[in-house]
Amino acid sequence: MRAPESSFPRARIPYGTWGSSYFPAWQTSALAEVNIGQFAGEGFARILGLRKVPLRHLEYMVVGSTIPWHWKFWGAPFLSHCAGRRIPGFHVEEACATGLQATVLAGALVQEGDSEVIGVLTFDRTSDSPVGVFPERRAYQRTVPISDVWDNFGFDPATGKAMIATAGLAARKYKCDRAEVDELALHRHEQYFEAKASGFLDRVLVKLDLLNLQGRPLGSIDDDLGVRRLTREDLRAMRELDTCVTAGTQTHASDGMATLLVTNEAKAKELSPRPEIAIRFIAKTEVRTSPALMPEAPAIAVRRLLDRTGVTMNDMAVVKNHNPFAINDVIFAKHLDYDWKRMNRTGCSLVWGHPQAPTLTRSLIEALEEAVSLGGGYVLLFGCAAGDVGICALFEVS
Repeated sequence: MRAPESSFPRARIPYGTWGSSYFPAWQTSALAEVNIGQFAGEGFARILGLRKVPLRHLEYMVVGSTIPWHWKFWGAPFLSHCAGRRIPGFHVEEACATGLQATVLAGALVQEGDSEVIGVLTFDRTSDSPVGVFPERRAYQRTVPISDVWDNFGFDPATGKAMIATAGLAARKYKCDRAEVDELALHRHEQYFEAKASGFLDRVLVKLDLLNLQGRPLGSIDDDLGVRRLTREDLRAMRELDTCVTAGTQTHASDGMATLLVTNEAKAKELSPRPEIAIRFIAKTEVRTSPALMPEAPAIAVRRLLDRTGVTMNDMAVVKNHNPFAINDVIFAKHLDYDWKRMNRTGCSLVWGHPQAPTLTRSLIEALEEAVSLGGGYVLLFGCAAGDVGICALFEVS
């Protein structure tokens, strides 16, 4: 098969110039007490320091977050200031697709030649998310008194459906079997704990210390707090919240950050600890499905990407996704006639949690690291977002 042409032939992700925090679940760590932007900026500098990338190389930033945070107005200049080098950049937000979208946009900027080295920094904190008060002049009420991130999880203003309802609706459409969904969730947990025991996660996850406003230590983020071991019996005993959806077959809200660099071929060789490894962008696809059928959207996006590029699922070295519900993977397997046991071999967001913006960034880092350990090949990353959106991208590691 002839290799597909790259959408951004100049862009590269330099191997090893990346890292992610652990993702503690909502309200389980001291991360709930700090400014998430400052934490992300300082964590960015810490990770680049560990990867031996001097900040002087950095020219621009693409920042992604979905939950408002104090000083968000100042964006990239403030975040890079926290890292130690004040540079420009912009902010991108697309619900759960944010991490992948930010990386793709950075690739486009490198392709244009506007900047040589771009830092992609994504982060979110669901713990203690801010509450907003909005003017409402179209009704007798002067203001709508409360709006926060939990409102958005629980209610799509376009359809009236909660996120969880999209999973139940899709499960009924595809006649999914509760036993298979439970079996998949159990397998995903086993994959995560195997990757953790093998030391694989230590190659991508970084312990980060926390300081309060006075600079005093609050502790460290050194584990995916909230992840628990499950048994078949545990899963079978759980009450269905919607069709094939239980507490054990959906992800949990969490906090965290993840970052990587995007640059050109020459700089990638200069900055990477293994310059012989090339990671290039191939293609990206994004679709909308029918309203409130979010779990099927990624499969439709992947099918379109395969048609565009001419590659097949059998050509993939690594297949990884953001799966807020186990039902996502079951539907993907049905759509693409693909064995779901071949996906997410080093863990996934179904298990380690979902802080929105950095979710697909961490997934991509893990996927690229896995591909390197396998000797290279195509990496397929995909996920869902905002009720009925699917996004996917194809990378090549050689």
